[in-house]
Amino acid sequence: MNGVGRIALRSVTRFTAAAAVALLAQHVAAQEVPKNFVMHPAPKAVPAITFEDETGASRSLAEFTGKVIVLNIWATWCVPCRREMPALDRLQSILGSNDFAVVPVSIDRGGIGAVKKFYTEVEIKNLRIYLDVSGRAVRRLDAVGLPTTLILDRNGQEIGRVVGPDEWDAPEITEFLKSIIARKVDSIERVAHSSDDRHESTPGLLARGLRWLKALVAK
Repeated sequence: MNGVGRIALRSVTRFTAAAAVALLAQHVAAQEVPKNFVMHPAPKAVPAITFEDETGASRSLAEFTGKVIVLNIWATWCVPCRREMPALDRLQSILGSNDFAVVPVSIDRGGIGAVKKFYTEVEIKNLRIYLDVSGRAVRRLDAVGLPTTLILDRNGQEIGRVVGPDEWDAPEITEFLKSIIARKVDSIERVAHSSDDRHESTPGLLARGLRWLKALVAK
């Protein structure tokens, strides 16, 4: 491929990727957003945070890349948190899969024991235990209060959040989350990076991009 061809290929790639992002934004807007959800115009990078699981092993959000995540920052001493936790447990039961997970990170200074006791009291059966006794997650994620819940896309970026408790297993919320899970965000990146393929023609790339856009609209 000569220099002119490579320039044309990059232009088509960028156009296709931009069109895909715009179409995805329209697709999201077409979904009815639950009343307490604040959705962002574009995905936001999430600061790196670490926390422990119930065995004391260090974990990070990077481990959940590829899944849509409901990241809930909470504590057992937070009354609204205690009230919404059963709904989050039911949400995990309904949607939990290789594509979705509820990740509840407690900031209890009482340690794993306090969280285990609470889980037993209210019969939490589907949620894992994660703990950040330092409370750094609250500061790094700009949580203005508890509970604060972030919605992360498959790339680990924040696409929305909820401040305060919610009915996480309500039909309007589960259906909205299903629409997010159904998106194949990684397809955008494959199109955006396809300029590295020096053996694909410009018309071929454009045709592939348009086929992908058509498939997305058809969902």
